[in-house]
Amino acid sequence: MAIDSATLSPAIPEDVIADAVSVLKVAKDAGMRIATAESCTGGLLGSLLTDIEGASDAFERGFIAYSKRAKCDLLGLDRTMIETCCAVSKPVSRAMAEGALARSDADVAVATTGFAGPAGPEDEPGLVHFACAAHRMETRHRVEHFGDIGRGATRIASLRVALDMLRDMLAAVATHRSRAA
Repeated sequence: MAIDSATLSPAIPEDVIADAVSVLKVAKDAGMRIATAESCTGGLLGSLLTDIEGASDAFERGFIAYSKRAKCDLLGLDRTMIETCCAVSKPVSRAMAEGALARSDADVAVATTGFAGPAGPEDEPGLVHFACAAHRMETRHRVEHFGDIGRGATRIASLRVALDMLRDMLAAVATHRSRAA
């Protein structure tokens, strides 16, 4: 698999690109497909994955659900949950990942929702919730407090975490499948 050097590679660190290539290779080799549900990363993860040659063998689709309404419309979240829990929260990230899984033909879905910064007075800059879902598996959650490092740096750091979660979930699904066989 190769990255198209005319696209994101000048802006994305080499280690993140290598992680994305690795995740897609693992998914492709296992016959699994990935979906993304992105808020604070604004489609950057999906764009990174689709910059890699052969991505269509493993990347099923991406949802950019930046607004509260988009989270409800595209991913099936309950507006009351978003209003009660906050759009940047564990329950919302989990529901985003599960919604992406349910509304795609993917085997694994990852979600990002956070405050890339600058945030409002009640919001913590650099707070990002992640979730990764797979069929017949417990949805995993992770929260990161990157700090007030700026929008771009928060989004790049979020790519690293999302790719790490995808890698771990793909391995867990492969192990689960081999035990069930």
